[in-house]
Amino acid sequence: MSKPPQPSWEDVEGDYEEPPSPLVSRTRDLLTNEPEPDWDQQRRAPEPGTMSSFSNGSGSKKLPQAIIIGVKKGGTRALLEFLRVHPDIRAVGAEPHFFDRNYDHGLDWYRDLMPKTLEGQITMEKTPSYFVTREAPARISAMSRDTKLIVVVRDPVTRAISDYTQTLSKKPDIPSFESLTFKNRTTGLIDTSWSAIQIGIYAKHLDNWLQYFPMDQILFVSGERLISDPAGELGRVQDFLGLKRIITDKHFYFNQTKGFPCLKKAEGSSKPHCLGKTKGRTHPNIDPEVVQRLRDFYRPFNMKFYQMTGHNFGWD
Repeated sequence: MSKPPQPSWEDVEGDYEEPPSPLVSRTRDLLTNEPEPDWDQQRRAPEPGTMSSFSNGSGSKKLPQAIIIGVKKGGTRALLEFLRVHPDIRAVGAEPHFFDRNYDHGLDWYRDLMPKTLEGQITMEKTPSYFVTREAPARISAMSRDTKLIVVVRDPVTRAISDYTQTLSKKPDIPSFESLTFKNRTTGLIDTSWSAIQIGIYAKHLDNWLQYFPMDQILFVSGERLISDPAGELGRVQDFLGLKRIITDKHFYFNQTKGFPCLKKAEGSSKPHCLGKTKGRTHPNIDPEVVQRLRDFYRPFNMKFYQMTGHNFGWD
């Protein structure tokens, strides 16, 4: 197979729907966004007009000052659940999808989804699809130019396989990962219209956000380090949000069976809690040549992303 031409920025333009997805190894996948009934049933975004967090009527609902905007399969769910430990963070449990799917409902509707907060507390939400939604930066900027944005990123090849695996679990008759990856398997031309591929072109999406927000308002969290050093990454996030470093090593323990860190005490509970009850599907064996093709494809985009963010995430 001859080496395919590298696409230009224009080659990877286009809107797309995010398919659903898990991971590239047989370990359980902390970095998925699938709901877990025992957590999410009690954390649904409240219906507009209902009381949220503080049933005694104290506090008020505010538009979010910080938003986790991406990426799908990066580790956004884990990050949000870890952040909930902090007493000065209040967050919506479900993904509002306001700036991509529900924008016509208006800001009052959006505000009403938020939990009540007290003075000094930060309101947050997460919707990973915002990062790849062309209209989202302008819409969030119109709400508030001071909004702090958090993006959890992960090796784009691993992320793409994770994305595909989740889809496969729901639609077992879909084509193979290999056939979806290429426009033409013979020439090796990558199909950049497939969202599982497109989402991982982080530099392209970031370019859109930088038209509306300065880099110092965007924090990039490593999905890999969120597993290997959760307290370290959470320290960076707390600093970025201007909060005291309350979440530290003492809040985590590493579960050898599951293969990722767990909270010693979940928010609103006296018991330890591990994400990942529904994780752990066996992933398909992907042709190593296809994996290498993808690594070659993503390399220039990764290099550009490292340059833009000033951080080498070590994916190459």
